[in-house]
Amino acid sequence: MKKILCWLYFLTFFFCYFNQVMSQTENNNSRYRLVFWNVENFFDTSDDPVKDDDAFTPGGENHWTKRRYEQKLNALYRVVAATGQREDDRFEMPLIVALAEVENDRVLVDLTLGTPLRQYQYGFIHYESPDARGIDNALLYRKELFSPTHSEAINVSDSNIDLSTRDLLLVEGTLPNGDTLTVIVCHFPSKRGGAAADIKREHVAARLGDILEGIHHEHPERAIVVVGDFNAGPDEPVIANTLMKSGTSHYVNLMAKMDHGEGSHNYQGEWAFLDQIIVSENMMGGGSSIQVAGGKAKVLMPEFMMIDDEKNLGKKPLRTYQATKYLGGYSDHLPVYIDLVSGVKGS
Repeated sequence: MKKILCWLYFLTFFFCYFNQVMSQTENNNSRYRLVFWNVENFFDTSDDPVKDDDAFTPGGENHWTKRRYEQKLNALYRVVAATGQREDDRFEMPLIVALAEVENDRVLVDLTLGTPLRQYQYGFIHYESPDARGIDNALLYRKELFSPTHSEAINVSDSNIDLSTRDLLLVEGTLPNGDTLTVIVCHFPSKRGGAAADIKREHVAARLGDILEGIHHEHPERAIVVVGDFNAGPDEPVIANTLMKSGTSHYVNLMAKMDHGEGSHNYQGEWAFLDQIIVSENMMGGGSSIQVAGGKAKVLMPEFMMIDDEKNLGKKPLRTYQATKYLGGYSDHLPVYIDLVSGVKGS
């Protein structure tokens, strides 16, 4: 009898310990960070004869030399590392880092393998787009934690309105527990050009809205995250009316919840969220096994990325160039991010 009791005690202790370890492992591995950042003119130094990238060559007006390019690479690494999160005693780099204003695969290879970022084994997805300057959207992902199952570039250019712009980048993939996540990366046309520019941004917004509605209709349970530089604030008509109109009941713009005066971009002393994160509504309290932790997005604003704004007072992002004056900074945009909790039961 004593032997039986001892064995029962041992088995009980073993299973309790095993469950505790597994629970801790699941909790540690179920939280992921997703980042978006417009990295501002991430060009290599070579001249692409079919793209308008002459300014970013050694002989161009920006005098874009190998040394300056390498400084840019290290600056980007430093910021990506700063977007990591500390979980208990562990430091975790982001699961996904979506980027805007990336020239080509070469710069992504140099970033992921030619800087200390290589130790985190990031893969990347990038397609060339019709943008005249050659700047595209891209996505970095931790290969051991995210397995892409589908990716595509969605053309939103239209010759009828003289629009040749960045494609939307759509990536679907699975997390270690099998949860599926869809991410769409976008970079809307600039505001420069007045009414004609407004028409172009309205066109892209309507196209994206239709795509989001179609994904929801086909996969109502799917966790969907849209990130990008929309070149408009969340309350401007192109976002609040055109983009969100078709998906109002299915998607939530997390930047619409942010306080006035906050932002990822500073123009003449005014902060605004040109960079936004939109999520499917099922990620905000039920319906999807992937949830947005805390139900909100955040902006990364480390001191090293900022500079005094002497004209307007306060601070602003330290960018790489101010016109053609080299500043040696990071970007005119700040990264925005959300934390995801995967494997939520009962959703």
